[in-house]
Amino acid sequence: MGFARTCSVALVGVEGVVVEVQADLEPGVAAFTLVGLPDKSLSESRDRVRAALVNSGAEWPQKKLTVGLSPASVPKGGSGFDLAVACAVLGAAERLDPRAIADLVMIGELGLDGRVRPVRGVLPAVLAAADAGYRQVVVPERTAAEAALVPGVSVLGVRSLRQLIAVLTDEPVPEEDEVPPVEGRPDPMLAGLALPGTAPPAGDRYGERLPDLAEVAGQARARRALEVAAAGRHHLYFLGPPGAGKTLLAERLPGLLPPLTPQESLEVTAVHSVAGVLPAGQPLIDRAPYCAPHHSASMPSLVGGGSGLPRPGAVSLAHRGVLFMDEAPEFSGRVLDALRQPLESGHVVVARSGGMMRLPAAFLLVLAANPCPCGRHGMTGEGCQCPPQAVRRYLSRLSGPLMDRVDLRVRVEPVSRSELTGAGAAAENSAVVAARVREARERAAARYAGTPWHTNSEVPGHELRTRWRAEPEALAEAEGDMERGLLTARGLDRVLRVAWTVADLAGRDRPGAEDVVHALELRTGVLRGVVGAGGRP
Repeated sequence: MGFARTCSVALVGVEGVVVEVQADLEPGVAAFTLVGLPDKSLSESRDRVRAALVNSGAEWPQKKLTVGLSPASVPKGGSGFDLAVACAVLGAAERLDPRAIADLVMIGELGLDGRVRPVRGVLPAVLAAADAGYRQVVVPERTAAEAALVPGVSVLGVRSLRQLIAVLTDEPVPEEDEVPPVEGRPDPMLAGLALPGTAPPAGDRYGERLPDLAEVAGQARARRALEVAAAGRHHLYFLGPPGAGKTLLAERLPGLLPPLTPQESLEVTAVHSVAGVLPAGQPLIDRAPYCAPHHSASMPSLVGGGSGLPRPGAVSLAHRGVLFMDEAPEFSGRVLDALRQPLESGHVVVARSGGMMRLPAAFLLVLAANPCPCGRHGMTGEGCQCPPQAVRRYLSRLSGPLMDRVDLRVRVEPVSRSELTGAGAAAENSAVVAARVREARERAAARYAGTPWHTNSEVPGHELRTRWRAEPEALAEAEGDMERGLLTARGLDRVLRVAWTVADLAGRDRPGAEDVVHALELRTGVLRGVVGAGGRP
């Protein structure tokens, strides 16, 4: 009787569980049994592994073979277990030393010819292995750079099963010629890294250049709100007619956000790797992602879901970045209200028949809406023909509880002829505004050092009212609005958070009455004479 074991990783969402792959050979009729709650694609590994071993020059054991995946209670799916199953079988057949593979974590799909094909989710799988104390992993050569992002882990990238067998037996490693892709066709070896119908994140369609804020004509008030949103990670709502520039402004928000920290980059890359939208040749995402789902998006596509174990949705793909919902009133009411929980907690818990998973969803929300179904309400010229009840019904699709979580609400007016033709002053570019945002973020980070918070939008209102107080009498007008029913308790806390961001951008140690009034104007959309023509207090 022969026995061997090695390890692989089962992904549940973006979290991994180390799975022990055990192989047992006993005398009897030749058979291959796979146990341990595998899904259909994993059950088919029996045929893939057999063909790969034979075509790699190894002899298939003609005995009763049982492969177990432990813990058996964890659902396991995908083809990433092939490499571990093949090596466990070789260890049980004494073709490999069982001790040499016992502490290895192996991830990869096997082709019938023995080539090792890349799979999705290598980064979170290696992160789970490192957290469990494993220090050596074997992955497909194409995803070795992604796995090497995890510190403290030795990564071996292999092109074929033959190469891995040679490494483990101290034999000369054979050269494996890589099959070049046919010109004009996608590389078949990269097919496992992307789901059908998916594409790289929308923010990457511009290549290395992000859209510049200088390209937006006019809109001083909206530009100022965009800067405040970036500095404090405050959610933003644009209301204005078609063609006023709402989408242009939202697309330029990622360019104002600071680069991702190393930890944030790993989080974002892990989500995109699991979702199958990690750009080819880019193992690490180091800038804020941008996701703009269509208004026909379903609930699973937005918050995560699918058959079996759910997959990340748009709120997770926008983690540490921007989620832009254009034509927000056209989204389903159920879809919009599903945002309320992740807006507060920074994550979403999705339960399906195949299991439950917790996905990160700390995104910056930007909503955009027309003032009415025809979009011309309040405009001069050809006026709006929508009845008043139609206007109210249209905007009421954005529920009160959802809007209560949005800190900044800005009316975007059509640009004038002089602004559009460049007769006015030159607009600031993204680099200038991003520098101010970075300085404001640094002030906030220094203030909250030693706490679990990093930006003003994360700090509980109780802490801002007791530990980091505004100037005396600074909240007088906001408290008056609350007494008149114009602000909720949550709204007052959010006004205070925005006031701190305004103060950070101005370089003040704490917010004064002017900062609070400015925050109220941004919160309620009611002009109070705080922001001048230049868009700055």
